[in-house]
Amino acid sequence: MSKLPDFEALAIFAKVVELRSFAAAATELSLSKATVSKAVSRLEERLGARLFNRTSRRLALTDAGQKLSERAARLLADGEAAENEALAQSTTPRGLVRLAVPMSFGIKSVAPLLPEFMEAYPEVAIDLHLSDATVDLIGEGFDAGLRIARLPDSSLIARRLCGMPRYTVAAPSYLKRYGRPTHPMHLAEHKCFGYAYLSTQGVWHYSNASGEQASVRPAGQLRVNNGEAVMPALLAGLGIADLPDFIVGDAIARGEVEVILKGWKQPEGAVHLVTPPGGPRPARVEVLADFLASHFAKGKKRSV
Repeated sequence: MSKLPDFEALAIFAKVVELRSFAAAATELSLSKATVSKAVSRLEERLGARLFNRTSRRLALTDAGQKLSERAARLLADGEAAENEALAQSTTPRGLVRLAVPMSFGIKSVAPLLPEFMEAYPEVAIDLHLSDATVDLIGEGFDAGLRIARLPDSSLIARRLCGMPRYTVAAPSYLKRYGRPTHPMHLAEHKCFGYAYLSTQGVWHYSNASGEQASVRPAGQLRVNNGEAVMPALLAGLGIADLPDFIVGDAIARGEVEVILKGWKQPEGAVHLVTPPGGPRPARVEVLADFLASHFAKGKKRSV
């Protein structure tokens, strides 16, 4: 005997009992009468007992059928309830969304949006996981994540939400003391801050309008695993940093730091919403994705 019960045959049996007719059960289930009959016969063979006494005019449960019918009916009802609940979850925004977001971006850009989302979707709960480390969405059971980078090939499904420029910056006091680099290769002679989770493994890549490319592996006194932690040392004039707009943009606007190497650009990343592959996403994930996309699309690109 198979280790798993024959749930399909039990459900079909329960429907035949409910309607007191093989033909009516077949119509209700959109199956052929032969399929319904075979399912009941398969169940009888498996259990070693006849479940119905059948005549041309009457269908009656045997003693074994009577004993099984209540449990089978309960099994069918539980299955229908589970399916209906899952269907409701997939079509109505309801339930928990586990969302992984980089630390500073989550605090600065995502958390302030959540009150509006929670008001709009009171039956959706958010479990916000903040970390700059790349999270294994599938292995750690996340519904979605935000990633700010050029995404490598992967099995994840990605939706671009907005661009996210990066700027190489220094405080005016640093530039006055150590000079202003005019070529990316000059960075090798300067004090630069490192970031542990840089997708290019500590190498800063640049290109200019004429197509020239340059790559440098800068070094300095400070390396962090969260970009926000660089800001005090950067503002104190102790080094050069390469940071995304959401961390350093306000300091640029206030004149606390200056963008250097203006004729050179790093490959621009973007904010992506990534989700595990396979099947349609639940409504709770879809509405959150649409909500974030709508808000981030309104962002203005900074001119420097």
